[in-house]
Amino acid sequence: MTQLGTPLPEFSLPDSEGKVIKAGDFEGAPALLVVFLCSHCSYTLHIRGALASFAVEYQARGVAIVGINSNDATYPEDRPERMAEEKRIAGYPFPYVFDETQAFARSLQAACTPDFFLFDGSRYLVYRGQFDSTRPGKGVAATGADLRAACDAVLAGASVSVEQRPSVGCNIKWTREHEPDYFKPGVFYRVVQRLRSR
Repeated sequence: MTQLGTPLPEFSLPDSEGKVIKAGDFEGAPALLVVFLCSHCSYTLHIRGALASFAVEYQARGVAIVGINSNDATYPEDRPERMAEEKRIAGYPFPYVFDETQAFARSLQAACTPDFFLFDGSRYLVYRGQFDSTRPGKGVAATGADLRAACDAVLAGASVSVEQRPSVGCNIKWTREHEPDYFKPGVFYRVVQRLRSR
């Protein structure tokens, strides 16, 4: 797991509208939230509306946000051409970029969708955790309580609590050549990946 205090890795990635988004584009923002997303994971779909509302609210307060799709594009739902549609349906007001080489995901040791990384004004990691404690299929609406608390602390110039619960979601769909050492897939995943590589 990426350690708190880790500096933001540089990135330069194309977004769903054909524009290249760089880390430096968010210079001056008091915080930068990096969110690993996809268009089909039930955990992402569970928070999708709440995340869009959160983004509208916190971008107005100065928080910069960027969504990252690092999934293997051989999965039809994760192809770059689907990202603009997903952004529109979800109502995401932030750039949604494609990490084709999966290098940015590996640099942060991102593990799942959704996965949240909050950097302070100096671009050091202060929060890596869940949106909130709600889960799909439980009949409880997402609120973003955990992430809100972290963002509120940064905006107030206070320390973010180190008591952070990791995000839960669907594994990032790694390509065989980019699969990181920290990823420990189950047997079923490995069988599927072998079949896909034939």
